[in-house]
Amino acid sequence: MSAGNPLFSSPVPDTPAPDERQRFLRLLRTALAERRFQRLLLGRHEGEDASIERLTVRDIELRGERALSFLWRHKTKDVTKNHPLEEGLALLEQLLGRDFQQAHLDTLGEEVQLRFSRKGKPLLQVGKKAAPQAGGPAGPDGPAGEGASVAPGGHDRAKPRELSMAQPFWRDLGVTHELKGQAALVPAMARKWKQINKFIEIFGAAVRKAGLDAPAGADRPVRVADFGSGKGYLTFAMHDWLRAQGLVPQVQGVELKQDMVALGNAAAARHGLAGLSFEHGDVRERGDQPLDVMVALHACDIATDHAMHFGLRSGARIIMCAPCCHKEIRPQMNTPAALRPLLQHGIHLGQEAEMVTDSLRALLLELMGYDTQVIEFIALEHTSKNKMVLAVKRPQDLAPARRAELLSQLDEIKRFYGLRSQALETLLRVEGRLEVDGGVNRA
Repeated sequence: MSAGNPLFSSPVPDTPAPDERQRFLRLLRTALAERRFQRLLLGRHEGEDASIERLTVRDIELRGERALSFLWRHKTKDVTKNHPLEEGLALLEQLLGRDFQQAHLDTLGEEVQLRFSRKGKPLLQVGKKAAPQAGGPAGPDGPAGEGASVAPGGHDRAKPRELSMAQPFWRDLGVTHELKGQAALVPAMARKWKQINKFIEIFGAAVRKAGLDAPAGADRPVRVADFGSGKGYLTFAMHDWLRAQGLVPQVQGVELKQDMVALGNAAAARHGLAGLSFEHGDVRERGDQPLDVMVALHACDIATDHAMHFGLRSGARIIMCAPCCHKEIRPQMNTPAALRPLLQHGIHLGQEAEMVTDSLRALLLELMGYDTQVIEFIALEHTSKNKMVLAVKRPQDLAPARRAELLSQLDEIKRFYGLRSQALETLLRVEGRLEVDGGVNRA
């Protein structure tokens, strides 16, 4: 560390040994100086503003200069403020022990936790992270969870922690069996195991982007609802992954088949998985329920729209849907003259209807304040139902100009194809949530 590094103050000779709070601040400065900083989470808020739940701090670049981005999580909103590096560090020094009584620092190679006792005494814990393993669980498809994600702003993110085949519930679900005294993948489940791990890779990246990745005890549980959970592969996987990250999961699978509900609850009870449950039900018949994550994979036709609408009503920060059976739009579509040579073939018309349906859904979710993507969930050789609509709530409100632009795009698409209605749009219009400034509905 050079004396000229702006992240460090000039050394003071013959100073007493720093207390745990000062050690934490020096570890923070060191991680920033050496580019090992990943994120800082502050919890147990005891400041004047009772609406604040936690603070997430990230290292970013603004106009070529490093800065610290503060994401203030309130009960009803998120507020982002960016500070020059030294200003941000000075603010953190003020907040620690005064407004926040717990901090969790993630760096490349270390996890550092600082907490303050009831008497205000700082207690520091520094732990080494396990080195990344060269390979994941063995199997025909190789390591699980392949492909690292990149955080907004260009910083590499660590891979989500791989799921372990050794978890006994996988045997209950028929994913693994015992082979030579160890858990081994059932050969017929190789593709399913890869799908599960790919889903968790996407899920983990979304959890971090949404700022839900606070350590256990610092905040309330992460509330997840998985509609159409089936046998519960993904429901168990999300619960296991959240718990492995040090979070407190509260995961519920909702399924129409009563035998699948019984299977899931029996396995969860057998292995003492607190915060995991299954119940019989349909997303279209549920009352409002506060959520952080809403998952609905392969909900048929407009059931996907009802699931998205439920996620919006529930205040979900993450909405993950893999749509199926796009039946609503296709009968309404008038083939534009320029596209008739292409859409005269039934298969092309069906693909176009799917594209239009999911694009409208993504556009509507963006209008509701989400960053949305339509992505490939899993390669086509594994399943033909490989499309996912992924939406993560933005911390800032949508600018009026952008909202007007999106509403215009919605109208243009409907006019181009002669569409009269789309289920999610209809549900939102009934609630008056698709109004432009001034309260005038757009047709």
